[in-house]
Amino acid sequence: MVLEGFKGSLDKIKRRFGERPKVAFFVDGPNMIRKEFNIDLKDLKKRVEKYGRIVIGKVFLNQFASEKLIEAVANEGFESVMALGDPEQKTDVDVAIAVHAMEAVENPDIEVIALASRDADFLPLIQKVKQSGKIALLVTVESGLAVSLRHAADYVELLK
Repeated sequence: MVLEGFKGSLDKIKRRFGERPKVAFFVDGPNMIRKEFNIDLKDLKKRVEKYGRIVIGKVFLNQFASEKLIEAVANEGFESVMALGDPEQKTDVDVAIAVHAMEAVENPDIEVIALASRDADFLPLIQKVKQSGKIALLVTVESGLAVSLRHAADYVELLK
């Protein structure tokens, strides 16, 4: 369900970009693909496809991702991006997501940037997406959601 009170409308996106806008979709794996949320990648994909055609789809994972998860990511047509770091420390995927998302922001063919995360660290990214004139879509869960992300995004898809 689209969050109540979202800014704009899907009709505005279609008028602005044509019938099927091109979407770049980035998933914060360690933050969103957790047992406690029971998120289905197929459901994530369906939610984002309402906003346009996904032409870039990447799931960011760390060194703790299982082979089964990596296979599930590939089976849904996403690219797995591994953020590797010091095995003694928890590897953070935020910088990798930000770099790939900014590449999409600079891509003139991309009209919508979709991010699946709950992390307030992505507020500057959402703000840059909007400053560039692109649509910022946040796909998230209520638990632990940074209020700043919810308010900054043009559209918010809450998963149950």
